[in-house]
Amino acid sequence: MKKLIVLVLLVAPALANAQTKDYNSDVKSVDAIMHALYDVISGDPGAPRDWDRFRFLFKPDAKLIPSRKDDKGNFELRTMTPEDYVQFFSSRISTGFFERELSRKEDAFGTVVHAFSTYETKEKKDGPVTNRGINSIQLFKDKDRYYIVNIFWCAESLGFPLPDKYLK
Repeated sequence: MKKLIVLVLLVAPALANAQTKDYNSDVKSVDAIMHALYDVISGDPGAPRDWDRFRFLFKPDAKLIPSRKDDKGNFELRTMTPEDYVQFFSSRISTGFFERELSRKEDAFGTVVHAFSTYETKEKKDGPVTNRGINSIQLFKDKDRYYIVNIFWCAESLGFPLPDKYLK
């Protein structure tokens, strides 16, 4: 019984903190959700990411879809859930990773928003750019919040230089 009481005393404060975090301001506008998306994955090497915040941005059945090349140089897609992305990122990104939006083209109709978001990545916040590309992000506008439905992206490192129109 003493072990159970000690365990409750140790775990209760952590649970209280997790339940009091309010991510609602992250999903109130397109600008807010886009900022939160780039902010939550960025940080120094070994810095913990707020994966609960990341998960809150997405519909449960959302997909993250990077374009990539296979071993033979053919283009292919990889499809991940937000949870798959958390596991992939946590196990593969050992350097710092900072991603920021450079520009955005946005269209909306009813509950549908499409953001063509040009990004750059760096390993250090003030370091050289390591890659650039475009995130094609589909958002769902619910009554009082936005959700990310899909993120489909292509990086310049695949051999596609960014056109000037997406850098303005």
